[in-house]
Amino acid sequence: MSNSRIGIDWDAARASNRANWEDRVPLHEKAYAITELDDPNHLTGVVRTDLAALAPFLPGGTVSGLDVCHLQCHIGTDTLSLARAGARVTGVDFSPGALASAAGLAQRLGLDATWVESDVLEARDAVDGDFDLVYTSIGTINWLPDLSRWAGQAAALLRPGGTFYIRDGHPALYAIDEHADGLQLRYPYFGNGEAQLWDAESTYAGDGKVAHSRTYQWAHPLSEIINSLIAAGLQILHLGEDKTLPWKFSPRMVEVADGFAWPESERDLVPCTYTIVARKAGG
Repeated sequence: MSNSRIGIDWDAARASNRANWEDRVPLHEKAYAITELDDPNHLTGVVRTDLAALAPFLPGGTVSGLDVCHLQCHIGTDTLSLARAGARVTGVDFSPGALASAAGLAQRLGLDATWVESDVLEARDAVDGDFDLVYTSIGTINWLPDLSRWAGQAAALLRPGGTFYIRDGHPALYAIDEHADGLQLRYPYFGNGEAQLWDAESTYAGDGKVAHSRTYQWAHPLSEIINSLIAAGLQILHLGEDKTLPWKFSPRMVEVADGFAWPESERDLVPCTYTIVARKAGG
C-alpha cells in the first residue's frame, strides 16, 4: 500500500473498488472452502464467532426467527450461515458478480435469502422493510469514506429496539506494516478524508490475481467508528477487542484455532479486531 494519501472522487474510487471486487468473486469461490457448506450443520468460522459474541444481546441468545440485513455480504457465505442459524436474511453488496454467486450458492444449498445490489451508503433506499439485526463483519468500513452516512444507513434499516453488530479489523492493526520484520507502524491510524491507494494483484484469500488491481481505502480510528454510531442514534452496548483474525494479515502471523494471530511473544501488544454491539431505541 502507498504511504501517500490522495484526494479522489467517491464515484471514481467506488468504480475502481467495484471492478476489483468483481475480479475477486471467482478467486474467493475457490478460496472460501464453499463446499464445506454442503454439510447442513456447517457455519462459517466468522459467523460462529459472531453468533457467540451476539448471543448475550439477542432474545433467546440466537438469530433464529429474526430479520437480518447483512451489509457488504460479498459472495454470501456468512449470510447463508446466518440463514442456516434460523434468520430470515437479506444480503446487500455493490458487486453484481458477488450477488450472482451468492444466489447460486443459496439455490444449491436450498436456503432462502434476498439479495440487493446497492452501495452500502445508499442501502436504506434500496432495501425493503426493516430489521431486528443489521450485521456487518470483517473487511468492511475501510472501503468507505463517510462513516456518518454509513452509520445513518445502518440505524435507518433497524426497527425500534433492533440490534447493530460489527466485527472488523482493528484500526491499530491497519496502521502496522504487514511486511516488516517486527511490529512497526507505517500507515496512518487517523483519517483525514483522503484515501490510501493500494495497487495489488493478490487478495486476502487464494492464490489468483485480479485484473483490476487498484483500490482505495480510508483510515478510521476507533473513536470515529463509535462516535458515528452514537451520532446516528444508537446506544453502544458492548465494545470488545481481540487478538485473532479470520485472515492472514501479515506473512508473520501464525495459524491458531480460530484464525491467525501474531507470534505468541507479540500477541498482547496490538489488537487485531474490534467488536461493537449497539441498539436502536424503542421497541
